[in-house]
Amino acid sequence: MMEQYVWGLQDVDETQFAVVGGKGAHLGGLSRIEGVRVPGGFCVTADAFRRIMAEAPAIGDRLDELSRMDPGDRERVRTLSAQIRRTVEGTPVPGDLAAAITGALGRLGEEAAYAVRSSATAEDLATASFAGQHDTYLNVVGPTEILRHVSRCWASLFTERAVTYRQRNGIDHRTVHMAVVVQRMAFPQASGILFTADPVTGDRKVATVDAGFGLGEALVSGLVNPDVFKVRDGEVVAKAIAAKQRAVTALPAGGTREVAIDAQRRDQPSLTDAQAVRLVRLGRRIEAHSGRPQDIEWCLTDDDFQIVQSRPITTLFPVPEADDEENHVYVSVGHGQMMTDPMKPLGYSMWQLTAMVRMHEAGGRLFVDVTRRLASPASRAGLLDAMGKGDPLIRDALETVLERDGFVPLLPDAGPGGPPAGGAPAPIETDPALVTELIERTRVSIAALERDIRTKKGPALFDFLREAFKEHKRVLSDPLSMQVIMAGMEATWWLNDKLQVWLGEKNAADTLTLSAPDNITSEMGLALLDVADVIRPRPEVVAFLQGVDDEDFLDELAKLPGGAEARDAIEAYLDRYGMRCVGEIDITRPRWRERPSTIVPVILDNVRNFEPGAAGRRFEQGRQKAQQKEQELLSRLRALPEGDRKADEVKRMIDRVRTFIGYREYPKYGIVSRYFVYKRALMEEAERLVRAGVIPEKDDVFYLTFQELHDVVRSNRVDDQQLIQRRKDAFRAHHALTPPRVLTSDGEALTGAYRRDDAPAGALIGVPVSAGTVEGRARVILDMAEADLEEGDILVTPFTDPSWSPLFVGIAGLVTEVGGLMTHGAVIAREYGLPAVVGVEQATRLIRDGQRIRVHGTDGYVELLP
Repeated sequence: MMEQYVWGLQDVDETQFAVVGGKGAHLGGLSRIEGVRVPGGFCVTADAFRRIMAEAPAIGDRLDELSRMDPGDRERVRTLSAQIRRTVEGTPVPGDLAAAITGALGRLGEEAAYAVRSSATAEDLATASFAGQHDTYLNVVGPTEILRHVSRCWASLFTERAVTYRQRNGIDHRTVHMAVVVQRMAFPQASGILFTADPVTGDRKVATVDAGFGLGEALVSGLVNPDVFKVRDGEVVAKAIAAKQRAVTALPAGGTREVAIDAQRRDQPSLTDAQAVRLVRLGRRIEAHSGRPQDIEWCLTDDDFQIVQSRPITTLFPVPEADDEENHVYVSVGHGQMMTDPMKPLGYSMWQLTAMVRMHEAGGRLFVDVTRRLASPASRAGLLDAMGKGDPLIRDALETVLERDGFVPLLPDAGPGGPPAGGAPAPIETDPALVTELIERTRVSIAALERDIRTKKGPALFDFLREAFKEHKRVLSDPLSMQVIMAGMEATWWLNDKLQVWLGEKNAADTLTLSAPDNITSEMGLALLDVADVIRPRPEVVAFLQGVDDEDFLDELAKLPGGAEARDAIEAYLDRYGMRCVGEIDITRPRWRERPSTIVPVILDNVRNFEPGAAGRRFEQGRQKAQQKEQELLSRLRALPEGDRKADEVKRMIDRVRTFIGYREYPKYGIVSRYFVYKRALMEEAERLVRAGVIPEKDDVFYLTFQELHDVVRSNRVDDQQLIQRRKDAFRAHHALTPPRVLTSDGEALTGAYRRDDAPAGALIGVPVSAGTVEGRARVILDMAEADLEEGDILVTPFTDPSWSPLFVGIAGLVTEVGGLMTHGAVIAREYGLPAVVGVEQATRLIRDGQRIRVHGTDGYVELLP
């Protein structure tokens, strides 16, 4: 039995996580890399921990209680964790297990000093590092002390911080076991941490070395500021030497203590530049072995580096895969589509297959490679201009990359990505019939899709869908559609530019576009006011809807007095808009038709906050405001030199913008309508796979790409049984990553900055997208279904796609973290006359829910009020 409890470090590698935990497995793997020195030692396996847990059956009941507990109940978590730790530490180590540990000590040197280190089986994972969650004990001397500290490591699995960390990362307490690493103690002159990628910028080419005198505990615990070396391509490119007042050293009899550093040594570097470069070379070898950037703990003893830990850096945003060694610049798709959350594999693969440009996945998000367009001066100007209008922070981030000497190679203008041979699109007449025709083309195309897909099953469905995706792209790239969208946007920009110059009016088009016709997204918000009108006079229906907690409520609703009419109103709304949802570019997100309870809180807000007939009144008020603004501007223009000419030009552009700007929202409605047709067909296949026992749950197909799902349907089996679980783990990990607006192939994540000084101190800067100033209570809302809004509230949220527009009818202003002039939230805010500022970095963290704020929609900043 003795062998199963203790394994030598040299006998384990990264495949044995379950036996010796993350730290033990990584150390065993490190010890096998040529040129990497790891202090000798052994692992007390997870079987030993399980044996101890079996000796104290009461622990199982407490673990069950811990698993059921609300992580927010800190006091109870603290009490229960402490009870479990006391029980573990108080359980005697059985004789055969103690003999195995002391036998291993005897082989290494019984009286030597050791580090006794926790090594959990869910530790140093690619998606969760568990850094600092479990305990390490340094300079432990003698078999009795070693055994006591092994017990303390076992118990550290149940510290309050470790329990909370597991709960937050969705890891079951009962599935994690604790191995222990016992290692010969190193007594270094210097020690510290090496990141093989810059942990702040994400740049994979820059390694960062943090170093200090003595044991690394002084740095890890924050006792001293480290010396910092930045190393790129084999040379130190930056360094900062700290004044190091203290160090942690080992005591002869065991344990450690803080000591003051001699005055003449405090400002001395703890490493030479040559040593830092040599250490990074070692780190690169470890990184190559593990296949990803590493966070490495090291010691320097007699000019010799020893590695005492290496784990993946889990906070870096992944880099899209490229099939060459060239430099690449990637722009986030999510920031343009108003959806920066991670997507599941079926979601991003379907978007890739239906998008007009090639897209690359990383961290569950999609990116477009713009390197070639940046390389040619002509196409670069157009790209920067378009990006600046969409999101000024993306433009700034791209300009930052372009300032780097040689990162983006310059091509002659004739190169790829230059202007198309046909030149600019032909101008079109200001004719409302063009919009009517485009809407009808989309309707006919979707009706054909719905008709033809009904008979398609199994592999034939996937063949049909690949053809349907071609039609999808054809509709999207309709030249007339592009011309109408551009005509509306260009007329908006023209009006804003000219009226600012001629009359000093800022963002005049915001008022001129109020209640523009044919805007499917703003109609969607107003239509929910009409639904509220049907429900408001029926108190039993209102009371019933306040208690809705499942998706079958529409059938129940019909049984109430007046419930049939209420149900019909909601059903009619879902027939027209039920394909929408938050994050709708991800086909795997539940649509309103699939989860109608999502819109119930918004209906109830409308019942409470509005009078009957509000939709028609609001639309008419907006139309009249726009008309009055038009008359006012035209009369002011006529009083100017050449006033009649200017007024005529402006009148022509106002007619143009009102004719075309509403259509801007329609193509997205068409895409999402098609997506819902695709989804329903694919979910029928998923249900068949469940019935056939191929997958346990139909939603499991969301974790397969479109091609992988096709393969499963064709073969009726999942070849890699662990694939879906790995994808679920990765998706959960992707939620913790913040997607950058711009990402380079070196891994550098750039968010951009506003180069402005026209806002008061302390104000939050953003993009002005809808004119006006409003003051009110901020409601920070991350999930539309959790919305509880009163009239006059200001909505603060990470991003708004069209599905949020029903909330817009009940608010006074809008602040988002993502967006630009022509993104959906901005267009709808202007439609409804809401002052709005978008692209406000970290707005949902910097603004507290309930705080009073002032939104300056004309100038683009938000003031936090006392």
